Amino acid sequence: MAILTIRGLDDDLKSKLRLEAARCGCSMEEAVRRILARALSAPVAESGGLGSRARDYFVDAGPIDLPLPARSPVRMPPDLSEGET
Repeated sequence: MAILTIRGLDDDLKSKLRLEAARCGCSMEEAVRRILARALSAPVAESGGLGSRARDYFVDAGPIDLPLPARSPVRMPPDLSEGET
C-alpha cells in the first residue's frame, strides 16, 4: 500500500471531507480513498475535436435565424490593361 500526504488543503474542503466521512460512517482517510476510487474508475469520455466540443457547448442554444443581407449586383472588375491612358 502506498502513502499519500496532501499539503495545503483548503480548510473549507477539509470541513466538507470531514462531513462526507461522517455521513458515510468512516474515517476521513477512508472517505478520500472512496472518492478517489469513484473519480478514477469512471470511464473517460471522448472529448473529440474542437468542432465537436464547440457543438456540444452551443447545442442547447438551438437554431438561430439571422437575417441575410440584401445582395448587390456584382461590380465590374477594374480594367488593368496598359496602353490606354
